[in-house]
Amino acid sequence: MYLRSIIKTALLMQLAVVPATLPAQIQTKKVSFPAGKSSTTLTGTIKGEKTIDYLITAKEGQQMSVTLTSKNSSLYFNVLPPGSNEEAIFIGSTEGNTFTGTLSASGEYKLRVFLYRNAARRNESASYNISLSVTGAVITGG
Repeated sequence: MYLRSIIKTALLMQLAVVPATLPAQIQTKKVSFPAGKSSTTLTGTIKGEKTIDYLITAKEGQQMSVTLTSKNSSLYFNVLPPGSNEEAIFIGSTEGNTFTGTLSASGEYKLRVFLYRNAARRNESASYNISLSVTGAVITGG
């Protein structure tokens, strides 16, 4: 009986540790622009360690512009190029809430929205608006 209690306690302790070691939850959303438009506004709310990846298809040579607005100053976004899961071409926590750049490759870009670690650990939430546009000429091979 005593051994069974020890085993049960050990298993419960292991279960209590598992959620803290899991990676952040990443939700993926594909962005499509309204017909005939090259810009849109994304709105949402994020809480705790949740991360949202907005997927934007663009071509080399186009210009992407992103502006994030939120009342929570711990909310940021990064821009990741096609094929990258971690290496960003723009890091909001060090570069601000506005990105404008000419895209160097064709493919699916990720606009990764997240709460900075201190706010995520406190399980804060943040509502936001993102103004997004992809415009300009497309570079074609010659």
